[in-house]
Amino acid sequence: MDGRHRVVIERVLPEIDCGRFPVKRIVGETVIVEADVFADGHDQLACQILYWRDKEKPRSSAMKPLGNDRWRGEFSVEKLGRYQYTVEGWIDRFQTWHGELVKRVAAGQDVHVELLMGAELIEKATAQATGDDAEILRDWSKRLRAAKDKKGGVGIALEEKPLDIIQRYPVHHLASRYEKDLTVTVDREKARFSAWYEVFPRSCSPVTGRHGTFRDCELWLPYIASMGFDIVYLPPIHPVGRAFRKGKNNSAEPGPMDVGSPWAVGSAEGGHKSIHPELGTIEDFERFVSAAGKHGLEVALDIAFQCAPDHPYVRQHPEWFRKRPDLTIQYAENPPKKYQDIYPLDFESAEWRTLWEELKSIFDFWIDRGVRIFRVDNPHTKPFSFWEWLIGEIKERHPEVIFLAEAFTRPRVMCRLAKVGFSQSYTYFTWRNTKQELTDYFTELTQTEVREYFRPNLWPNTPDILSEFLQVGGRPAFMVRLILAATLGANYGIYGPAFELCENTPLQPGSEEYLNSEKYELKRRDLQSATSLKDFIARINRIRKGSRALQNDLSLHFHGTDNPALICYSKATDDLSEVIVVIVNLDCFHVQTGWVHLDLDSIGVDAGHSFQVRDLLGEVQYLWQGPRNYVELRPESLPAHILRVRR
Repeated sequence: MDGRHRVVIERVLPEIDCGRFPVKRIVGETVIVEADVFADGHDQLACQILYWRDKEKPRSSAMKPLGNDRWRGEFSVEKLGRYQYTVEGWIDRFQTWHGELVKRVAAGQDVHVELLMGAELIEKATAQATGDDAEILRDWSKRLRAAKDKKGGVGIALEEKPLDIIQRYPVHHLASRYEKDLTVTVDREKARFSAWYEVFPRSCSPVTGRHGTFRDCELWLPYIASMGFDIVYLPPIHPVGRAFRKGKNNSAEPGPMDVGSPWAVGSAEGGHKSIHPELGTIEDFERFVSAAGKHGLEVALDIAFQCAPDHPYVRQHPEWFRKRPDLTIQYAENPPKKYQDIYPLDFESAEWRTLWEELKSIFDFWIDRGVRIFRVDNPHTKPFSFWEWLIGEIKERHPEVIFLAEAFTRPRVMCRLAKVGFSQSYTYFTWRNTKQELTDYFTELTQTEVREYFRPNLWPNTPDILSEFLQVGGRPAFMVRLILAATLGANYGIYGPAFELCENTPLQPGSEEYLNSEKYELKRRDLQSATSLKDFIARINRIRKGSRALQNDLSLHFHGTDNPALICYSKATDDLSEVIVVIVNLDCFHVQTGWVHLDLDSIGVDAGHSFQVRDLLGEVQYLWQGPRNYVELRPESLPAHILRVRR
């Protein structure tokens, strides 16, 4: 340690868990960095952000004082991958000299020596300058040394043009550097803004009772694309186990024609690197990926690290499974649910290294076949260290890969998964229904430190979850939850066609399982049903794609209403060139009216002037005045306003 370093750097933000984990950004976004930077005495300071990608030479970005020793700066991330950044600060001897000179002149003191000191400081800066700047600074120091009287010397010292130039060439004498290099993980645009559609390929057959194929599912792609989705997500496409196969409605006694759960991965036909024979071949899958791309869709695959009892791993690698005292393998359970058709892997196995490598090779296999997006099933039941290693290894070679964590579990566990590398995360949105619940939860996700690493992906329904709200609220409930998911979150998804057809019959009262769940049987549906929400969904997705404000999470701002059944919030671009205000009726049964109370400063509106708002959903226009305005929303026809503010 060099004891001459006087500058202290503390409380650098963003910094996750003392720098243990990276923050997340998208290509082209800005990282705003703040820090406390101070020193003893009264010298003036300067500081900057140093940032670099991989082994590139560090670049710098100046920081500006906010007051009370707090400084702020920013830098942009322009490429996929990982950036490092830190903060450097030093005594700014030139600015200190300049400030002291002004004070001495004002006090009428002799400044002859101070002018010579200034010339020396200018010459040190000149050594770093190039071109015309160097010439201007050399001339400046010469004229300062040659000044014949106090008045002339002071006039030269305070000339504005060279003062501006010298700021570009700071002398970092005895600069202090923050003791940690912090990290940013930079993902592609779709990690921030996406719309997912989940579909079971085996249910895509045009013939009732016949197992669907990838060729059948190809015929669904125009339908999915027409609703404005950009990711088609497939549940596991591998061979389904036959041992302890589940029947309809999770029955432990299947019939001979029952197809079992896709999450019971593996049989004699193969495991996680194989295709279910009735879906087609690897070539059929690659054709499906290509066809999806022609419709503007990316394919996301479900990766479930668990095995059916007849998965090849059980025979080939018994050491990867935990044995009970009677030497049998314990099946998976989540009481009261039992999954006799699934064996969990033992991550405490003595052969954990070979297990890790094999599981990584599964991702490598599907990446080689064109997949760049993965939804990971139950990642919270596998070690955090495993995911941190695996995602790091994959993204080292394929930084464009996106990982979605399907984990409905304790908050700290969900946050840890995001910290160790998952690009997006499932949320508690499904169970947040009231105005207060939604406000509190999404304020936490978007306005606290969580925003730096946790990207929410909102799902109103999944094959596992049919919420009570959807069960009892009828068609309006599906409309309300769609609007909330698509506008509160920049990333959202639905399980279809169950969602657009408003399927809402539970297995039994109090259950979130579907009656006749598609997890255990083939389904055939009428996609052209007159009651389908497909056109409504398409309109919502068009609004999202046409609004830059809705393509981010971090600008979310809640506004007041005098009716708890009405929720109001806004999103905006950084420069407020586009502002969207959303007002939703949370009551699926009754017309709700009330007054919204807009925070006009947050949306850049002058309280003294009227302003127009155009409802992108209802396709009407209103003239509003001031912060307090009246709304009336009917759940069966217009459950929400999505308003573009026009000043």
